[in-house]
Amino acid sequence: MTKMTVIYQTPSNPALFDQHYWNVHIPLAKQLPGLIKYEVSQGPLISTTGHNDVYLIGNLYFESMDTLKQAFASEIGQQCAADRKILAPTSNDVQIYLYETQVV
Repeated sequence: MTKMTVIYQTPSNPALFDQHYWNVHIPLAKQLPGLIKYEVSQGPLISTTGHNDVYLIGNLYFESMDTLKQAFASEIGQQCAADRKILAPTSNDVQIYLYETQVV
């Protein structure tokens, strides 16, 4: 399985971020071809390493890296990528990781 983890830093306007994320971004992303599951952090985030600037974490699951790449090459995928820049305009506002997972 392939996972995409998106870590959003605390936005300047959390209320506006929440409104857009829940009402625009999630419904758009849930249309990604091949998306198996979409999880979002709930409640306060607790860092055991002292990081206090993380606001929200989203995890998207796909069958494979190829499936993920195809999803983001699609029209919906391009719209999601553009919309993410509304939520996190600069690379300092977000971290995105793509990786294969294994059960251990």
